[in-house]
Amino acid sequence: MACARVAAGSRSVRIEEGAIAEYAAALPAPGVPEPDPRLELPGADRETRAAFIICLDAVNFGSGWWPTIRKRPGHSGFFTVAAGLADRFRQRGPWPATELAALTQREISATFGQYPGHPLMLEFVAALRDVGRHLLADYSGSFTAAVDSVAPTAPALAALFASWEAFADVSLYEEQPVPFYKRAQLLAADLDRTGVVSVADLDHLTAFADNLVPHVLHLDGVLSLDPGLAARIEAEQLLVHGSAEEVELRACAVHAVELLAAERPDLTPAEIDAALWNRGREPRYKATPRPRCRNAAY
Repeated sequence: MACARVAAGSRSVRIEEGAIAEYAAALPAPGVPEPDPRLELPGADRETRAAFIICLDAVNFGSGWWPTIRKRPGHSGFFTVAAGLADRFRQRGPWPATELAALTQREISATFGQYPGHPLMLEFVAALRDVGRHLLADYSGSFTAAVDSVAPTAPALAALFASWEAFADVSLYEEQPVPFYKRAQLLAADLDRTGVVSVADLDHLTAFADNLVPHVLHLDGVLSLDPGLAARIEAEQLLVHGSAEEVELRACAVHAVELLAAERPDLTPAEIDAALWNRGREPRYKATPRPRCRNAAY
């Protein structure tokens, strides 16, 4: 596994393997996640639910820009984006593929409540246009046709969407590829969670490599950081996407979750990821600067 290879040679990030067993034992038991009313689409048909999840995960990135965007009251950066998209779907339904492929910066900025010149909105436009182009070229404009074009397995769904530019997420480390596929994997899980398709092998997914899970694991003593890297994160300096230290942060977090899952066979890596992501929303974790990097991967 590529992340295990990175973790083995990492110079800036270290997994404290002696802490794994105790930390794993303290993880909560698996549970059914409660639906978030901000993201509910009452009465939506399968095509609309598929459209919403695919569009949401296509723009489920931007954590490096969160401090610079206009947030809704009481909403994080992610939930500001997700709620804006949900409002658009509730009011007007999904974009037809023809419109999606031709979205304008002004329309996207209005959807998410941001000023049109914000660079994140340019990234969102590019991602959603790419989705529209794929739907038109290969699936007669249908979101469910794309989902149904492969076997209903986590690897097949993740591989399909990872091949789209909107979901591309491969870094290089010592000249070898590290395929994180954060949002393509998350999409497979979300399609199952929303009932668009039943995916029986979600245990094949890894953790969804972002910046929050490494932050939580670091504060909880599972990941140790080089003092220089820790100081720059504390000073809120942006990391460079694809740099060795940024790849090591993501890869070591993914591999640490695999080690935790080996200690807790009742939990899949994706379930552990969800538990850690939710933990990261607590005040203790929000009070400390987390790694930030501006990119279209997470």
